[in-house]
Amino acid sequence: MRTTDARGGPEIWLRGPVAPPEPGAYGPAAPPGAPRRFSWLGAHGGAGATTLSRVYGGHDCGRGWPGPGDPASVLLVARTHAYGIEAALRTLEVFRRGQAPRGLDLGAVVLVADAPGRLPRPLAQGVRLLESVVDVHRVPWVPAWRLGDLTGPPPRDTDALTRLTGAHAGWSG
Repeated sequence: MRTTDARGGPEIWLRGPVAPPEPGAYGPAAPPGAPRRFSWLGAHGGAGATTLSRVYGGHDCGRGWPGPGDPASVLLVARTHAYGIEAALRTLEVFRRGQAPRGLDLGAVVLVADAPGRLPRPLAQGVRLLESVVDVHRVPWVPAWRLGDLTGPPPRDTDALTRLTGAHAGWSG
């Protein structure tokens, strides 16, 4: 059975950006060849948006939507605990329903490890659900970040996120 949204169309989930930004809606477009700029949006308190903006660059929105003049491409940040994954899913639903501020697009979800080690099965299933509808980047547990040391390069296994954000492998804050 197919369901429909409020406008009467089929309910469809697509991988990738949810909606293209309107030109000029959130400041000038990046010049050709320049790295894409992002706004880091925390799906919940303590998600890690501030840390990631300092390590990878970009605008830190905290838990508020980007404003005019801020990058319109959003990287949604959540922790890998149950509340974090649920918060990411709720925010994805806001984008899917078209309830996010006009002109914003969801670039990806960035999941920050809430502890070292593997995820328990129920949490891994939640991550797979996210991955089935949007690009997901995982950031491992970084002990130095817990102590406030953001001076090192981005963590290993985050090469795709480093390329996406245009961060430099030797970057230091």
